Amino acid sequence: MATEKVWSVGEVNKYVHNMMDDDYLLQDLSIKGELSNVKYHSSGHVYFTLKDESSCISACLFASDRANLTFRLEAGDEVVIRGRVSVYEKAGSYQIYVKEVKRAGIGELYKRFEKLKSELLEMGMFDPMYKKPIPAYIEKLGVVTASTGAAVRDIINVSKRRNPYIHIFLYPAKVQGEGAADSIADGIKTLDTMGVDTIIIGRGGGSIEDLWAFNEEKVARAIFDCNTPVISGTGHETDVTIADLVADLRAPTPSAAAELAVFDYRAFTESLAGYRDSMMRLISNRILKYREQAAELKARIESRSPSAKLGIRKEKLKGYRMRLIKEMDRILSEKKRKRAVFAETLSALSPLNTLSRGYTFTENESGKAVTSIKDVDLNEEIRVYTKDGRIFANVGRIEENRDC
Repeated sequence: MATEKVWSVGEVNKYVHNMMDDDYLLQDLSIKGELSNVKYHSSGHVYFTLKDESSCISACLFASDRANLTFRLEAGDEVVIRGRVSVYEKAGSYQIYVKEVKRAGIGELYKRFEKLKSELLEMGMFDPMYKKPIPAYIEKLGVVTASTGAAVRDIINVSKRRNPYIHIFLYPAKVQGEGAADSIADGIKTLDTMGVDTIIIGRGGGSIEDLWAFNEEKVARAIFDCNTPVISGTGHETDVTIADLVADLRAPTPSAAAELAVFDYRAFTESLAGYRDSMMRLISNRILKYREQAAELKARIESRSPSAKLGIRKEKLKGYRMRLIKEMDRILSEKKRKRAVFAETLSALSPLNTLSRGYTFTENESGKAVTSIKDVDLNEEIRVYTKDGRIFANVGRIEENRDC
């Protein structure tokens, strides 16, 4: 029995790749279809899907082949592309590598989109005057989207992160395919009767076909007639639907819709704490200022009171008294010094001091000091003073000094 050949995945993809490259028809062919899922990559390449009523094919336009492209590729455009079909071995998928793109017209879905957009615009359903303001602080959030998928997870996660106390009411709607528009409209009407504060409708990104339920008139009218403010967060930032235009507020993504609908409780509490601290600082500074002003006014009042004036005068009197005492002490000291000088001088001139040195002092009868022989007469009584007493005597003889 012959051993069975076992192929690797890479070998199979390589084989199919070589087969397609050897097919002359697939190396240069033109295909007509409608553009969908157009994505401009940062590398300069453009990736998109070309579709018709029954099928679709992936396409890639490299940056080097965009030189002859005279318009921007948009979803819904009907085009004719020329290129070669081959296999992308790494992913095991086949696609057409585009060399040339020509505009063939506008796709059927895009025509329907523009037609409904014009009709609703004429009705005034996009007019800002009908847009309801989104409440700043909500407690109950209504969500119309699929019960599974990234959109609902993102809305719930973002909402709970911003406000752990938010109540979320989910209406699990069908967001793609047959019956999706009815499901979305019913969800809006149901939540509107439940008294929620804000409603978010939306889903993740996709092609124009994937998002088509949000381009239906019944969804637009449900949004317009809704008494509750509606935020539309459909697709990616570049996706614009009729629901986005009618809604009271458009968000670029479901996550952004949750950011716009639910206030940030943590930031709110932190801002309240900041306001409280600022208010306390302001009050403290104001109280301190008023206390300083009160102290200043008190000082001014006290400085003008009779008791304050009396105190000032007492202090002045005390100063005068001290100055007077000081001046009296100075004068007394000066007088004492002069008296001592005078006493010393007087002591030096005192007759008693002269007598103590052995000298005497003589007076005549009339009490006049005898300083000359002419001051006495014979037989006149005189008094002679010594240091320890007086001597009474009579003048017995008077003799003149001949040397005078």
